[in-house]
Amino acid sequence: MHEWALAESILVSAQQIAEQEHLVIVSEVTIRVGELQQVEPPILRFALKQMRQGLLEGAKFRILKAKSTMKCRVCGATWHYNAKKLDKDTAEAIHFVPEVVHSYIKCPKCGSPDFEIVGGRGVWLEDIKGVKHSG
Repeated sequence: MHEWALAESILVSAQQIAEQEHLVIVSEVTIRVGELQQVEPPILRFALKQMRQGLLEGAKFRILKAKSTMKCRVCGATWHYNAKKLDKDTAEAIHFVPEVVHSYIKCPKCGSPDFEIVGGRGVWLEDIKGVKHSG
């Protein structure tokens, strides 16, 4: 369900950008997904293909991952988020509400839950390729 809601938002944003850029056809949309989002790329890609229309009707979707990087506010250590090290219930809680990550993850160096997410958070459109209106 999470991926379908994301797909809808991505398509609306891509359509708006394509119109602003005066594209008449969109051939490719590149999406970058933060690892913390725990998005399932095959499900997201399927949802995008099922819901695309208009300028995006024939678009291909490239889904790239961005590593999530954390930085401890106490000791300054940085590390990458790794969902594979979490139990199923914890991973699922973070999947649906990424903001709860502070309740489950601690700094591997000093054990503090006081850290910031410095990279790999969110979903963004990285590139849209297409054909411009020639007029």
